[in-house]
Amino acid sequence: MPETIATTARTCVLDEGYAREVRSLLYHAYRHEPTFAWLFEAQRPGYERRLRVMVREWVRQHFYLQLPAIGLLHDDRLIGVALIVPPQRRLGVADSWAWRLRMILGTGLRCTRRYLDYQAALAGCLPSEQVHVLPLSGVHPQFQGQQHGEQLLQAVHDWCAEDLSSDGVVLDTGNAHYLAFYQRQGYQEIGEIAVGPIRERVFFHPNPVSSKSANL
Repeated sequence: MPETIATTARTCVLDEGYAREVRSLLYHAYRHEPTFAWLFEAQRPGYERRLRVMVREWVRQHFYLQLPAIGLLHDDRLIGVALIVPPQRRLGVADSWAWRLRMILGTGLRCTRRYLDYQAALAGCLPSEQVHVLPLSGVHPQFQGQQHGEQLLQAVHDWCAEDLSSDGVVLDTGNAHYLAFYQRQGYQEIGEIAVGPIRERVFFHPNPVSSKSANL
């Protein structure tokens, strides 16, 4: 098979001016993920609309709360994004009653309950209160397999390493395809939660080191 030629990308901190691009990217990144397929009932008509509502409302509330977001840009196109919830902002998107109401109206009560149960189970797996959590992150499918996932995570680690009180970074996945990738990036599996029939793995990277410090 021919080798994939990596494209260059630059990292930046995103503001709400990128909200539309963030929503589009995350929709495409999560469209075929098994966890979200179960949460928002992919077997029933309207799945793509419900998924779009979830992504739209999460991104909207994330930027409203002024929570950090790290992006990868290639020729000014957003190709990767990671939303971050810092330790001091543990009361976040899913705790907003306005967000919950919009979710119920857009995805239905059952899907909203499923999503809230998933978030609560994930919160129960956190190793401490002093961790950064990545609720949503991904690289656009057109740019996967070009080491942008590694670059995105390192950008997250660089950002989180500036918080000396942080114990590390937590993320989760129900896609077995990504397990080895996260382990190669220094993540340790610390828990597992049941999301319907899906085994959602929870990963933790303790005390990530900034690439700037590593190169000194």
